[in-house]
Amino acid sequence: MDAEKTHILERVREYHQAREQREFVPGVTPVQPSGAALDANDRVALVEAALDLRIAAGPSTQRFERDFARYFGLRKAHMTNSGSSANLLALTSLTSHTLGDRRLRPGDEVITVAAGFPTTVNPIIQNGLVPVFVDVELGTYNTTAERVLAAVGPRTKAIMIAHALGNPFPVADVAAIAAEHGLYLVEDNCDAVGSYHQGRLTGTFGDLTTTSFYPAHHITTGEGGCVLTRNLALARIVEQLRDWGRDCWCEPGKDNTCFKRFDYQLGTLPHGYDHKYIFTHLGYNLKATDIQAALGVSQLSRLDSFGKARRANWQRMYEGLAGVPGLLLPRATEHSDPSWFGFVLTVLPDASFTRRGLEDFLGSRKIGTRRLFGGNLTRHPAYQDRDYRVVGELTNSDVITEHTLWVGVHPSMTDEMVDHVAGSIREFAISAR
Repeated sequence: MDAEKTHILERVREYHQAREQREFVPGVTPVQPSGAALDANDRVALVEAALDLRIAAGPSTQRFERDFARYFGLRKAHMTNSGSSANLLALTSLTSHTLGDRRLRPGDEVITVAAGFPTTVNPIIQNGLVPVFVDVELGTYNTTAERVLAAVGPRTKAIMIAHALGNPFPVADVAAIAAEHGLYLVEDNCDAVGSYHQGRLTGTFGDLTTTSFYPAHHITTGEGGCVLTRNLALARIVEQLRDWGRDCWCEPGKDNTCFKRFDYQLGTLPHGYDHKYIFTHLGYNLKATDIQAALGVSQLSRLDSFGKARRANWQRMYEGLAGVPGLLLPRATEHSDPSWFGFVLTVLPDASFTRRGLEDFLGSRKIGTRRLFGGNLTRHPAYQDRDYRVVGELTNSDVITEHTLWVGVHPSMTDEMVDHVAGSIREFAISAR
């Protein structure tokens, strides 16, 4: 059987090599703004997990969680079915009754930014809490510590902010504010795995951090995400919420890990009620599968090389666009070394062209673009009748909504692709003068 499996996996590797991308043809071959960098090892990992019929969480999940936590130097990582679920679990864990007086209660406030992706904000609202929106800077597309401090009020209990397109927000200063005021800090690190701020990995400053493994992100498991923490009490809550809310910590397919499965008395249940079916929290089933985790293990081995490629592509794009009229180029947050998610551009007010015109031109050359996610989220229908507070003006968030887009710098982009994108933007901007 082992020989047969080895033969199949060898054929899978050969199949992958035969399907390698053909020559890049500018204007014909699409240049996507994001995309997974998958190699033969990834394809083999997926097929091997499928051959072993590891269809639920299992040994690959345990290995991935262990290795991913070790990468950050954190104590626990819990894999989920998406980055959005990771955000929901992280924020919801802070409402747990087991936290006593420190738990977040309905009506408490959580500081966040208006310009971003909705699943950083939605868990706040879904838990009956109140988002407090602050503006961001143009160029870094992150908020500032001063804006966060100004937003702290008597009911503020937490801060939940994403690192924008791989560029860290000033998380050391924000963490200091959180510590001074007794606030929880949740880092949405979905777009920034491998980024550094003040010499530390993003995702290591907060009480909880989240990541996404959607194909656009720094490593992929197809769908998937993760919640990480150094706080074992919070890790336990996250695990319970992810696993139906049950008190039991047995791995799938395992029984009686605690050696007292029928010797608990919790709630008003009779003594000896099956621990596998005692529920401590109102939870979900947000687990991932071992097939996803097998891909994650394979991808994780190349995370640093992916970050190196992103940085190199971003720098090449920056040099190719230096001096182009009508565009504000991005910049790294001070004391940061981003593992860039994308290359963001804002069309300036005095430009002789529009964002829409630039988008259409790039589209005609098969160059994909994206907006900076939702722009000002308070302007979307989903938030029109929601309870939230705004501190200061959201001027830059509105500018982003109207005038900002980004293009790719992902590891699958070659120098030729980067030059094609930069050259096309330069050509359009200069010809529009």
